[in-house]
Amino acid sequence: MSEVISNPVPSMRIIKIASCPTCSAKATLTYQLGCTSNSEINFRVTNNTGGGFFSAEWVSLSVIKEALAKAPQPITSFALTKLFLGKSTNTPAFLLAVLVSEGLLKALPDKLRGYEILDSAAFMAEVSKLIASDVNLKAAEVSNKSAPTLTKSTSPIKLKKSPV
Repeated sequence: MSEVISNPVPSMRIIKIASCPTCSAKATLTYQLGCTSNSEINFRVTNNTGGGFFSAEWVSLSVIKEALAKAPQPITSFALTKLFLGKSTNTPAFLLAVLVSEGLLKALPDKLRGYEILDSAAFMAEVSKLIASDVNLKAAEVSNKSAPTLTKSTSPIKLKKSPV
């Protein structure tokens, strides 16, 4: 009989809460940057004004960089799909928008939905300052505290019910 071993989510210190437009610019995302006790940087989306579902699970920067490095060029949100346990197809594209907002990726002008990796030095300098400052923001804006459950946005947009 095999025993299931669960990986506990490490304690996360939230060092930044920010917002950015989605890649389509049709909605606004709220996201958090967090760090673990060993200063591992993590991202998660916490709100979407556009009415779609998403997963609020934490994803580490090291895993994101590894996935992007292995991805075919130009980068698309498909490169981030396997990073999430949740089943929302929106989440990888939302993370892509966050990475653009943080200056880690940029849209290619001649490629629809194509992105390229940028130098992360400025981002790392900002994050290093936040980690060193001992900032610890409250997660009041989190709409889902138990990732990877899918989260419904808090948008006032009403979804139509389909007939059964």
